[in-house]
Amino acid sequence: MKIHHIAIICSDYDVSKKFYTEILGLNIIREVYRKERQSYKLDLAIGDHYVIELFSFPDPPPRPSRPESCGLRHLAFSVENVQDKREELVKKGLVCEEIRIDEYTGKEFFFTQDPDQLPLEFYEM
Repeated sequence: MKIHHIAIICSDYDVSKKFYTEILGLNIIREVYRKERQSYKLDLAIGDHYVIELFSFPDPPPRPSRPESCGLRHLAFSVENVQDKREELVKKGLVCEEIRIDEYTGKEFFFTQDPDQLPLEFYEM
């Protein structure tokens, strides 16, 4: 029917929480600390659409993302104006790749990454 959510395990919960809420602007639905797992679970939404579960776990192993490796390649977010979004993120201190044009759709897009180097794409609606 549709994707319900995407789960992300982060290496530094406070840094990733700030990134996804203050830098990207996702809304917090609920935040739970699970004492038995020493783990936070943060449910995040774009508007009122639940999209990401952000987890913390003690000492998670790193996952390679570059060069291209198996597994999740990147997360893509739809935006109305790619140039405006890129400028906004650069002003907030993110390193963003230059804007490219999708050769098949003609739409603009660019990449940046989250604090754990998970590639994030911003794609023109």
